[in-house]
Amino acid sequence: MAEAPLLRLEGVSKRFKGARRGAPPVEALRGVSLNLAPGRRLGLVGPDAGGKTTLMRILAGLVAADSGDVELLGGPADQLDRSQVGYMPQGGALYAELTVRQNLELYARLRGVEPQDSPERMSHLYRLTGLEPFLDRAVGKLSGGMRQKLALACAVVAAPRLMLLDEPSVGVDPVSRQEIWQLAMDLSGPETSLVWTTNILEDAARCDEIVLLHEGEIRYHGPPAGLAAGAEGRCFVRPLPDGVRRKALQDLLLDRGVISGRIEGGNLHALARQSAAPSGGNWLPVAARPDEGFAAMLDDGAALQPSALAEAFPLRFDQPDQPAIAAIGLTRRYGDFVAAQDISFSVRPGEIFGLLGPNGAGKSTTFRMLCGLATPSAGRGTVAGRDLSVAGAEARQALGYMPQKFSLYADLNVATNLKFMVGSYGLTGAAQASAIERVVTALGLEPFMATAAGLLPLGVKQRLALGAAVLHTPPVLFLDEPTSGVDPLVRREFWHHINAIAARGTAVLVTTHFMDEAENCDRVLVINRSQTIAQGTPDELRHSIPGGAVASSLEVAFFSLIDTQRRVLAEAPA
Repeated sequence: MAEAPLLRLEGVSKRFKGARRGAPPVEALRGVSLNLAPGRRLGLVGPDAGGKTTLMRILAGLVAADSGDVELLGGPADQLDRSQVGYMPQGGALYAELTVRQNLELYARLRGVEPQDSPERMSHLYRLTGLEPFLDRAVGKLSGGMRQKLALACAVVAAPRLMLLDEPSVGVDPVSRQEIWQLAMDLSGPETSLVWTTNILEDAARCDEIVLLHEGEIRYHGPPAGLAAGAEGRCFVRPLPDGVRRKALQDLLLDRGVISGRIEGGNLHALARQSAAPSGGNWLPVAARPDEGFAAMLDDGAALQPSALAEAFPLRFDQPDQPAIAAIGLTRRYGDFVAAQDISFSVRPGEIFGLLGPNGAGKSTTFRMLCGLATPSAGRGTVAGRDLSVAGAEARQALGYMPQKFSLYADLNVATNLKFMVGSYGLTGAAQASAIERVVTALGLEPFMATAAGLLPLGVKQRLALGAAVLHTPPVLFLDEPTSGVDPLVRREFWHHINAIAARGTAVLVTTHFMDEAENCDRVLVINRSQTIAQGTPDELRHSIPGGAVASSLEVAFFSLIDTQRRVLAEAPA
């Protein structure tokens, strides 16, 4: 006899009011049905605003379905003992001003667990998360990876039978993503069921089954290999031509017969709309990945157009030898803690320069110093030829900045946020209206103009933040995790715009935790534990791993460099 499912949905639908008066209601879910057996892991994927978070909130008891049946742990959802369900919302819902210990103890009590009565459970959580040395540190001072681990511990403190994790690995590096997945496995029992919502298809592929949710409907439900099979026979690879990495990718993406493309390990990969290889010759067939199956399933047949964002940027190659961005020995200390130490690099006009490293490595600190938001303890930085130590205000006007954390006004709608930002850049009249129209059209923001920014889906927030950063077509662009939380198709479009903007002569400094995105960079710098451990082109880094071997991809090289530094530091005398 088959085991009763821990989770059962039958014909579940949910609609919300339209954002504007007279607008039709939004159909967030349309007749969703699925079962999840004990001990099974389900990856929930889909494009932005596809219904994933609405479904998770219904399962967590925060939103009621308009129709259909929802059963959890064998009974109606509205009669469930909520301590049996561990829910981790997007962002973790932690209290930044409280310490690690205070957050976990608070969530324990909310779920019916008295910390003093369960010392073994609390110690077990601290030990597994690696947070024991930081119990009295305020959460606001933790790295992104540490915060996600703490949020996961808070969600499962009562050892629930069902774990609902909404984007648990968003905004963290590849090393931390693996650690968070392993932590979830270690914290779950053999009969625990898990729903893992993510836009990172590699994470979803670790699950037993995947549900692809689009426009409120299930478009695929089955094993990860089945999702990849949807693109089989349409994936191709060829060697990258020397010296034209980004142009080769841009030309590929503008091919009407191509859905998506990427650079990996010195090769150009393509997902075609048909079984025929793209134009250009020398293409070889290659096995499809789950993210390519995702893209193929959601392909609307529309060709990617030249970037409307980039077209407004003036050409800026009149001083090609003068660095647009320079970091000279940048160091930042907070008491005895060194956040960034002796960081040096330069970025030329038209170059994309990537900062890579685990959470807490010092990337965002370096960013903030170069944006004039943090004062270096030592060293200096220049932006657009202006020294930040003496001309900080002028330098800041010459750059566009998209921070890692969404920082626009949550209570203002999209239209008001854009109007405020474009005014802060000094644009008025027709120039102001033209800049807003260009951004709204290029990034698909028109349906959200009347929506409060704080209520936007995560991916739409990222689009709005990118648009706000480029309204004034700056000569220097700082992008701190620009695609964190967006789906693979939107990531493709973001990088299409970024590459096109750089091709006009704008210098771009970018941090990312996606190594396939870092392959778009002309050069990269890897930081860990506040120090530079490697710098060069992606191909140079692939050739730099110890032992003389060549890494198959930039991600493999990244793991090797981080691991080598850890071993060297562990062997160093105290």
